[in-house]
Amino acid sequence: MNRRDFIQLAGVGAGAIMLPGIPVMGRSVPAESLLDSGMDVAVKKRLADAALNAAKSRGATYTDVRIGRYLNQFVITREDKVQNIVNTESYGVGVRVIADGCWGFAAIVDAKNEADTAKAAEQAVAIAKANARLQKEPVQLAPQKGFGEVSWKAPIKKNAFEVPIKEKADLLLSVNAAAMKNGANYVNSLLFLVNEQKYFASTDGSYIDQDVHRIWPVFQITAIDPQSGKFETRSSLSAPMGMGYEYLQANPKDKVSGITTRYNKGYDMLEDATAAAKQAKQKLTAKSVEPGKYDLVLDPSHLWLTIHESVGHPLELDRVLGYEANFAGTSFATLDKWQSKNFNYGSKQVTLFADKVQEGSLGAVGWDDEGVKTKRWDLVKDGTLVNYQAIRDQAKIIGEAESHGCCYADSWSSVQFQRMPNVSLAPGKAPLSVNDLIKDVKKGIYIIGDGSFSIDQQRYNFQFGGQLFYEIKDGKIAGMLKDVAYQSNTQEFWNSCTRICDEKDYRLGGSFFDGKGQPSQSSAVSHGSSTARFNGVNVINTARKI
Repeated sequence: MNRRDFIQLAGVGAGAIMLPGIPVMGRSVPAESLLDSGMDVAVKKRLADAALNAAKSRGATYTDVRIGRYLNQFVITREDKVQNIVNTESYGVGVRVIADGCWGFAAIVDAKNEADTAKAAEQAVAIAKANARLQKEPVQLAPQKGFGEVSWKAPIKKNAFEVPIKEKADLLLSVNAAAMKNGANYVNSLLFLVNEQKYFASTDGSYIDQDVHRIWPVFQITAIDPQSGKFETRSSLSAPMGMGYEYLQANPKDKVSGITTRYNKGYDMLEDATAAAKQAKQKLTAKSVEPGKYDLVLDPSHLWLTIHESVGHPLELDRVLGYEANFAGTSFATLDKWQSKNFNYGSKQVTLFADKVQEGSLGAVGWDDEGVKTKRWDLVKDGTLVNYQAIRDQAKIIGEAESHGCCYADSWSSVQFQRMPNVSLAPGKAPLSVNDLIKDVKKGIYIIGDGSFSIDQQRYNFQFGGQLFYEIKDGKIAGMLKDVAYQSNTQEFWNSCTRICDEKDYRLGGSFFDGKGQPSQSSAVSHGSSTARFNGVNVINTARKI
């Protein structure tokens, strides 16, 4: 991969895993083999039972088994060429146990029979007993009932893995052609597809079979001024989704009005690329922003990232407790703030909720990787901090009777741990459109799309950029701006939220590659919101002087 491709692709994943490293662990396989149905459920149950029995016989007091088949497909194009098509498949079994009050974990690739899974279980128990010599307190799990034999499947309408590669490549090449026709000098477009086939069994009595699908179409367009040599970019405004190929077939009735066309339930990649090329050219001559205080009107395509960094991560309980500090540290939202029952996280308009059940979201599953039924719960209610994100061995710390169901591993070979569920801003209750939101803004900026960001080690002080910026003067859009970023801290920012559009404007954004942990694991998570207004936020000019 050349330097230009590296720089362009590396910026797509929003602070997670570098895309040049995309070919993930697993063997490369022909595309047609990804359509195989995989292992029969009865066979998975036999393999799981062998592990459960072996662990119990060696002294485990709790065991769970995850049998996973992970399929990935990436189609990558540049201008009029297909650069790469990657298909990977990874299959194996991970076994987690508690023995002598301590966790142990072992995994085995390509497990073919009961002897293989039993061996992994025995290794996990041996590891737990060795670790127990250093453990100060035994692991205590929140109680969890067994669900018997159950299943969950993402409610997709069209399996993207069944769509011919040629159709996908042709779509991306047509997107590139539309961008070039409308003024782009360079364009990269990509399509990422994921299918996780996960089987979970535990000594609680659950046997859970799940089929998870995710899709992310993305592009980046560059426009160059031939006189000065300066350039501007505009990335796609797509959201990665827990959907099938139907996501790329937007229905006009789902269109959301605004400067840039958006859809509630689908995405028109061709339409977005055409607009992006024109907007990238406009950015070349856009006015550079004057620093100062502005009222910000933030589109969901932008606000998702601010939610992710200033709410999602700081309310992960392991960060709060100091157990986790990778990828931007721990958290300012310490237990004493929650225990006070009146910690002001935001204004009265702000309710932020967590869930793993929103249909079409990246985090949507029926059960988490501990066999806990997923649900929705509030993190911030009417501006007050009310809860965190907790899993089975954390629940007791915050007085919860059960896990929140947000334990996850990115592979059968990785041990599951606390991961961010979908975290979203609840829409306003009163009818309010984007135009209504803008019309009484005297001095403001309308921001669309996510950009670069920075946040401190306590998830408190931050700076965010974006893709598109429009000046608002006396309630009207007055033209495009550039070189915009805003600075604030988490409390100040969320307390400046004065109005939120209603549910008709609610849309999901999200991260396909959210990194956490050491060794690092990646997960996918959505963040929903309607367009929202934040008053008196400090805006800086990011232009470089040459």
